[in-house]
Amino acid sequence: MSSPQPFTRVNRESTAGLITRQLREAIMYGRLAPGAQLSEAALAAQFGVSRGPLREATQRLVQEGLVHAEPNRGLFVKELNDHEIKDLYAARIAIETAAGRSIIREQRQEAVTALRAAYEAMQTAAEKGDLEELSDADLHFHEVLVASAGSPRLHRMHQTLMVETRMCLTALQGTYRDPEDQVAEHRRIAEAIASADAEGMVEAVESHMQEALDRLSHSQGAAPKAKV
Repeated sequence: MSSPQPFTRVNRESTAGLITRQLREAIMYGRLAPGAQLSEAALAAQFGVSRGPLREATQRLVQEGLVHAEPNRGLFVKELNDHEIKDLYAARIAIETAAGRSIIREQRQEAVTALRAAYEAMQTAAEKGDLEELSDADLHFHEVLVASAGSPRLHRMHQTLMVETRMCLTALQGTYRDPEDQVAEHRRIAEAIASADAEGMVEAVESHMQEALDRLSHSQGAAPKAKV
């Protein structure tokens, strides 16, 4: 019997992988705005690479749904329409409330500790008036919520939504009249879990998501260039 072929050595991260990661982060944080056209020549020059790895990177982003191709026009950063945003938040409600119920059911005290630390980080950012840091801390809170449930499947599903969520959070920056309101919404979720109030937790999550949807709708109407 012949021995199996050995695996070949691979680089830690290919050039295309590095470009993909940077472009993905630029889309997440709004440095590449929704609807922006991606110029292959300009991006290749900026990265200092040939068009081959750049083309591979952009195709990965097309597969991820962050970039779309328009015939005879080129590649464009995805714009989330109203239906897609509502669908995104509906999926998040399903996943995050399931995670919260699991934490309550299994009495995961370490999850409560982590969630409190997460909203305290939001509080610190709010007090400093650092909206980008607050937005990052907001995203981290939701990642902690799902990761703390101990369900690899819920975690995987949630991760697939995080890039689009980050796009929405970028658009939401500055839409709160008082950043303390943003912190308070997350505190209500964490404290409902801490008190094992499953019904209150679901209500807090749904209310928080609806508030975000309402502000996104308002920001889209007030500032079309911020469309997500």
